Amino acid sequence: MRGKAACERAFGSLRTLLFAKLPGYTGVDVADRGTDPEADATLTMSQMDRLIADFAVRIWQVRSLGEHAPAWGPGEEHSPNTLLAAAMEQGGFRLQVPRPELYYELLPAHHVKVHPGRGVKIGGLWYGKACPELRGFQGPSGRGGKHKGKWVIRADRRDRRQVFLQDPGDPSRWHVLRWNGLPPEGEVPAFTDKTAEELLAAAREHGLSPQSDDDLLPVLLQMLGGAAPAGQWVTQMDKKEKKSRARQAAQGDQATADRNGPAATTAAGRAAEGGTGNVVLLRWPEQAAQAGNAVDAERRRRREAAVPRRPAPPPTLGDRLRATSMLSIPAEEDE
Repeated sequence: MRGKAACERAFGSLRTLLFAKLPGYTGVDVADRGTDPEADATLTMSQMDRLIADFAVRIWQVRSLGEHAPAWGPGEEHSPNTLLAAAMEQGGFRLQVPRPELYYELLPAHHVKVHPGRGVKIGGLWYGKACPELRGFQGPSGRGGKHKGKWVIRADRRDRRQVFLQDPGDPSRWHVLRWNGLPPEGEVPAFTDKTAEELLAAAREHGLSPQSDDDLLPVLLQMLGGAAPAGQWVTQMDKKEKKSRARQAAQGDQATADRNGPAATTAAGRAAEGGTGNVVLLRWPEQAAQAGNAVDAERRRRREAAVPRRPAPPPTLGDRLRATSMLSIPAEEDE
């Protein structure tokens, strides 16, 4: 390979400048390793992000450019940090805070039609059935061209619990369309686009052809850990499954933070940032509790729909025996 030497030099620099300073570093020699390097490697995502940022600014970007120095500074020692400082001194720096609507505008767009009874279908799931604002969008839109008459729906692949529709009259206003399978009370854990595909595949394997997405909720909760068997507990998972659950929890938290701001992170996310241990072990009880609460709320809703009023209590055993006994003395008739 032509660039093999350059790749080896780059990885060698990363090993000596960054990897060697990480907790739990195994090294190239077994004698350099500690007694338990896996237990020492306890960096969370936020700590690793901060470590890489510090490495890039304080170590990597202070290295001299050598022969790649700018032409306007011959004989001077320059690094990426000095070039950035010179650019800021010459042109200045202006901080521009992005608009809150920018989050929705950068999401992937889906051009769909609005079904009168089910809402909109995004990635195999239906949204917006209980949204009153969607009733004004059931007709064709004024869009022409390739997507003539269709509405633009924005969806976040990291959190498939809701999609977003922009109001044509007020571009700064966005309507949140919840998934039809979500219970009206409580909340289920966030699930990604990959989990939605696995949900639809599991429904097909069970021969389930639901008329509405409400029938998919028990299957989803079982996949998210609400009714996980002992073989799928955290202690029984392999490294790939733990990474998948940690990635899904982190993506859900990041999607919520992007939508509502950094202050919207959950308590479990803040506890995980504190470096108290494995993120999966911290998030598993919360995820299972959320799924269990969603199951209880769905069962309660179905019971209340089946029995709108509380039934009268049955008579006691003594009253039933006295009413049907042949030896009971009849009551005196009123004159």
